[in-house]
Amino acid sequence: FSCSVCSKSFANECSLTRHTPCHVGEKPFICNICNESFSLKNTLQQHMRVHTGEKPFMCNVCSKSFARKSNLNLHMRVHTGEKPFVCDVCSRSFSTGYNLNRHFRIHTGEKPFTCHLCCKSYSSKGNLIAHMYVHSEEKPFTCKICSKSFCEKNHLLEHKRYHETKNPFQCDICSSSFRARCRLEEHLRTHTGEKPFTCHLCSKSFTQKTSLTAHMCVHSGKMRFT
Repeated sequence: FSCSVCSKSFANECSLTRHTPCHVGEKPFICNICNESFSLKNTLQQHMRVHTGEKPFMCNVCSKSFARKSNLNLHMRVHTGEKPFVCDVCSRSFSTGYNLNRHFRIHTGEKPFTCHLCCKSYSSKGNLIAHMYVHSEEKPFTCKICSKSFCEKNHLLEHKRYHETKNPFQCDICSSSFRARCRLEEHLRTHTGEKPFTCHLCSKSFTQKTSLTAHMCVHSGKMRFT
């Protein structure tokens, strides 16, 4: 018995009849807790686990439990190392199609998640959520060494390097090393001569943004140091 819409096949006519409503938009199965409706009864049953907390599918390796069998199947790839989703551009492989799609935005430059306050865009929803802390006073990322808090995780990671003795970012030209990648990038301009920060008034260029900011005081008549 084959569905005339999607060609999916079923063992009997009853199973085909249960499948058909998903194509016509009919959702006769309603959750009695939140009133969300579903086209299939088994989808409603899966949804009910959100309310009950039931997780009947358990990993036989680490005993972690899941509400859906499909989620357990995805989890098993953590143990097997299986990564069936391969990027057509760089051949990097991933365990889920979601992770591949998120990675692919590195190549396309797509940033579909936009902050409604400042219009800054991100390639993943997680990065947007982390960014939203910038607009609030909340700083959920705290250094365990000095208790200083940050609104973004990458700022905490950069800060933690100041507690370390090593400088992980090394210049390939002169072997100078730095705690932060941005400091290495600034240093590299001393070798390349690149000056990406240009004054829009006199076209003078600088290697660092801070130098441009200091220079702008010349035009405004405001001296930064008195």
